[in-house]
Amino acid sequence: MIMKSNHKQKYKLLGLNIAYYRKLNGYTQESLAEKLNLDRTTVSKIELATCGVSLDVIFDISELLDVSVERLFTFR
Repeated sequence: MIMKSNHKQKYKLLGLNIAYYRKLNGYTQESLAEKLNLDRTTVSKIELATCGVSLDVIFDISELLDVSVERLFTFR
């Protein structure tokens, strides 16, 4: 998925939040990817904001990590 360059910072912050909650829940990128039926490199790209991500994947990540979608999009 391609992201617009003017949203790059938001994708970075989203990726940081996903990485934070992934680690908080004890998942590696590989174990999270397995649960989501994705490649580990895809999880890495989402966290590093080198690719876009669909809302379906965001919803799946939210459910798996037991964190609200709103919290994933709360940028500090």
